[in-house]
Amino acid sequence: MKKEIRKEIAGSSRQALQEMLDREREGARVFRFRIAQGKVKNVKEGRERKKAIARILTRMHQKNV
Repeated sequence: MKKEIRKEIAGSSRQALQEMLDREREGARVFRFRIAQGKVKNVKEGRERKKAIARILTRMHQKNV
């Protein structure tokens, strides 16, 4: 999954990055609710989502400079 996200981020426009960021943040929000309900089997998913958000934000800030 990491390599796929990195490739997708590298070749994306600012608009596409913003859409990916929104999608990842929504996924992280849903994940937190599922954790609270006790419905999550893969707890590493939260860590991966946070890393994906950080990668997207880093790329967005690099494009601003």
